Amino acid sequence: MATSAKKKKKHNKARTTALFVMELLVLVVLGGALFFIWRSFGGSSSDGNNGAAKGMQKLNIKEEDIVVKMNENVKSNETMKGYRNIALFGVDSREGALRQKTRTDTIMIASINLSTKEVKLCSVYRDTYLNQMGSSESFGKCNASYAYGGAEQAIMMLNSNLDMDITDFITIGFEGLRDVIDALGGIYIDVDEEEIKHINNYQISMVESMGGSYTPVTQIGYQLLDGLQATAYCRIRYTAGNDFKRTERQREVLQATLDVAKTASASDLTKICNNVFSEVYTSLDLSEILELLTEVTQYNIVDEGGFPEATMITTGTIGSKGSCVIPLDLESNVVWLHEFLFDEKNYTPSDNVIEYSSRIRQDTAPYLP
Repeated sequence: MATSAKKKKKHNKARTTALFVMELLVLVVLGGALFFIWRSFGGSSSDGNNGAAKGMQKLNIKEEDIVVKMNENVKSNETMKGYRNIALFGVDSREGALRQKTRTDTIMIASINLSTKEVKLCSVYRDTYLNQMGSSESFGKCNASYAYGGAEQAIMMLNSNLDMDITDFITIGFEGLRDVIDALGGIYIDVDEEEIKHINNYQISMVESMGGSYTPVTQIGYQLLDGLQATAYCRIRYTAGNDFKRTERQREVLQATLDVAKTASASDLTKICNNVFSEVYTSLDLSEILELLTEVTQYNIVDEGGFPEATMITTGTIGSKGSCVIPLDLESNVVWLHEFLFDEKNYTPSDNVIEYSSRIRQDTAPYLP
């Protein structure tokens, strides 16, 4: 998105609005940049109504219920007050079950510096062993929090384990990505030999759940993938690199989709918006977003990463919890996260994080070398 604000002003208003919404849909599905989501809503509501957002599922979160459970040092942290942090969830649901009882395939934090308009993205690996923040505060894979308590519990899980101040979210399922890419006429991806069988296996699984048909991928190399094929490609986690490699594939599909979206017509982009917004579930209010984004063209993604951090992570099968991603030291990872997102040097983790870090070491040590 290197186009300057000055050039953007020359674009047709309808095309600009549609492009913003297109970016929303792609980025929501892939766990991408939340500022594009904000852009789309702001543009869509500029005429005083919901526009392309009609049909979108809305959750009115009681922000005070989340805030009261935040760590005290987060509430008083002056550095974090200059940022807007939003959770982005991609759920393993093919039937529109966006609210609960489904695990999150993608968990991402988008952090926006409100002064510089710089955006940083951080994926939280779905199998990370953390406090799930249920009624018993049991520990296990963090992606179960959404299944147990919906977006609210998942947000509290992120806030409590990572010393964050998130109060808003956006969720979308697999069908959104498929529909967007199909409407664009497909995207070009470089497929290797190991990936072909997994793409086809995932396609078979998704067709069984969602209906329709699929076209097998039969050759390696740079090629045009349709929506179902590209969605299957995003889901691959059984090659070298496992879930970490999958997040790279998601970013690859994101970039390829955006490249095509930039060349699409305004009418095609508007049609995509109208078809896919019903598959979005969010706490964000259109008028609020429009107010926040009066200088939207200045936003720029400057960095992205994954949590736990690459040098402070391990994996292992933790008894009945199964195969987990384990932060070797949660405290150190939270210190890293705050420096990464907020440029905050020598952050001091909360007592909760220190307690959880000790519990994670205690739970996982017997299963690790």
